[in-house]
Amino acid sequence: MTDEFDDLKMTLAEDAPSSNPVARKAAIKAGLVAFDAEFSAAAQGSPSRERQRGRFSSILQTLFGRRSMTLTQPRFRYVLAGGASVAVLALVVFGSNLPRQFSQEISLQKVADDRLAGDYDEGKVVATTSQLKSEVDAILGGQEVRRELAVPLTDSESLPRSRNKSAQLPQSVSEPEVMTWHAPSADQTAKSTEANRGIAQESFADLSADTGGVASAPAIMMERADVQARIADAPAKAQYEDQGRDRFADIEANPVNVVAEQPVSTFSIDVDTASYAFMRGSLNQGVLPQKDAVRIEELINYFDYDYALPDDREAPFRAHVSVMPTPWNDETQLMSIGIKGYDLDAAEKPHANLVFLIDTSGSMNHEKKLPLLINSFKLLLDSLDADDTVAIVTYAGSAGTALEPTKVSERAKILASLERLRSGGSTAGAEGIRQAYLLAEQNLVEDGVNRVILATDGDFNVGITDQEELKSYIERKRETGISLSVLGFGRGNYNDELMQILAQNGNGNAAYIDNLSEARKVLVEEATSTLFTIAKDVKIQIEFNPATVSEYRLIGYETRMLAREDFNNDKIDAGDIGAGHTVTALYELTPVGTGAERIDSLRYQPSADVEGEAASSEMAFLKIRYKLPDSDTSTLITQAITEDNVSNDVSSAPREARFAAAVAGFGQLLRGGRHTGDYGYDHVIALAQGAKGDDDFGYRSEFISLVRLAKSAADLEALRR
Repeated sequence: MTDEFDDLKMTLAEDAPSSNPVARKAAIKAGLVAFDAEFSAAAQGSPSRERQRGRFSSILQTLFGRRSMTLTQPRFRYVLAGGASVAVLALVVFGSNLPRQFSQEISLQKVADDRLAGDYDEGKVVATTSQLKSEVDAILGGQEVRRELAVPLTDSESLPRSRNKSAQLPQSVSEPEVMTWHAPSADQTAKSTEANRGIAQESFADLSADTGGVASAPAIMMERADVQARIADAPAKAQYEDQGRDRFADIEANPVNVVAEQPVSTFSIDVDTASYAFMRGSLNQGVLPQKDAVRIEELINYFDYDYALPDDREAPFRAHVSVMPTPWNDETQLMSIGIKGYDLDAAEKPHANLVFLIDTSGSMNHEKKLPLLINSFKLLLDSLDADDTVAIVTYAGSAGTALEPTKVSERAKILASLERLRSGGSTAGAEGIRQAYLLAEQNLVEDGVNRVILATDGDFNVGITDQEELKSYIERKRETGISLSVLGFGRGNYNDELMQILAQNGNGNAAYIDNLSEARKVLVEEATSTLFTIAKDVKIQIEFNPATVSEYRLIGYETRMLAREDFNNDKIDAGDIGAGHTVTALYELTPVGTGAERIDSLRYQPSADVEGEAASSEMAFLKIRYKLPDSDTSTLITQAITEDNVSNDVSSAPREARFAAAVAGFGQLLRGGRHTGDYGYDHVIALAQGAKGDDDFGYRSEFISLVRLAKSAADLEALRR
């Protein structure tokens, strides 16, 4: 009977090869790595200084952290050399001269097993640093990378641990190894920060200088023992934080107008909703939004209203008018004008050519910015048809194409491009806009939807930053048939003013995305109205009858006001309406004879003298101009507003008009309540509760909750430290 030691001696006697100094050296180093891996936590040297580590371990640690690596080799020949201690190490793996194929997941905690199982010896060149750098960029973006890495060298060509600068890549290649680097799992991404990326780029430059552009297998595999320690020692880069730099255009509330002096009111319709979402984000943080952040028409138009649909696409909408007592003033009346756009079914939707223009600058490094942006665009893909095309342009210090126009049917390719996005650098927004329009023009779809969708916090700081110059560029580009929509993200440095200018002059719309639910609302539930235009340059003009109306005030739309002569000028740009979209506008009116006029009559001006039927029954005359998407000539719709449109009390008024009035009242309170008297948040809640209706998606219930939050919200955000 033989014992285990005898078995070991027999095995060694049968298969022991001749000594190979290269293999011996590699095996010894493997043992050292195994020791380091097991005892790396033990204190070494002076506690005031960190143990020195190789540069390439910094790179791999920075890139991979606790990620996995798959090694696939067609054949292993394990060389036993250097005496019994080396042989014992070799027996851990497989017997010699036994051909095998396998794919094994190796944890970075088992560096010694990693070294032995991969059979990386001193005679293998892994890669040039330029190759590794390009692969790192892909890995950081979440891609899987496969490449033949190892090339056999003669003993004289082997690269020592000191990184021989004079070593040259061999000309011959024999049975190359293949290494697959896998993208990190969800729980591993916390360490994949821009700070780590910067460390990696710096380390690449240093390594390239040290090695003459070549890194040996030991230079990579041995130093991986220090990866985890490096990650633990390097704190993750903090998210970008700013405060108090949100920018909004100054808004001067519309004045009260005397009908006898200024009987006509003209404005462009507005379908943006950015103000509502920003207001919600503020209140959810326990602070009131700044006054100029509150655009009342955007609060009102955030909600869908149950107006009757038009009959066909040739007459794409109809007006719905109601008049009721003003909830905040018993002596005035509130006139509501509602427009409902023609809705498209799936068969009528044109092909879409979309370019996602994505801000990847350093200020987007926040969970509410770039990560939310990426997930939002993923949702948008669900709203598109397989034949629609998507391209991606990114911009930071410079701009570039991240994805050429790609069919939505190639969903995996689009998603991979989105996952590769990382934030860093300054913000060259104008250059990104230029490249996005160029890409959209190259892929223009006749009779289709051609749209650039800009996603940013709006903090442009490189290149063209002048708003008027950007506005002029956008105005010229809309003549090509390409629209520009804007999605805003983040707080602290949010430039709403710039994004409003871009959207309004680019025949597009603006929305603010503060959470994934809002992204779903804008890009999934309302995708048809967001992307597919049924009428463009829509203008509203109302002439009030001085015999029945003494004064009027338009609530909101301050940034959409037009001159009276602009109404009939088809060259003047105005708002667009998407399929199925609703638009609502409210006027507060002072009837003649109530004594509630806020402006004294003029001494030397003659009073109006209106005769006939109009004097007794008409309150106002409504005119709407619009163009069909493929037309440059406008069409006119008219409608008289009479006593038949009037409800004698609020409770008998149409439900949709009552809810719009509640939202308008809330918006005015947030802006200081200049015209609301003693009307307060509790009155808003009561009015909205009675007009909530079915509320399938819960948006109206959420509004009521926001009003309650406003009652206790702080006037100013506390300083963050």
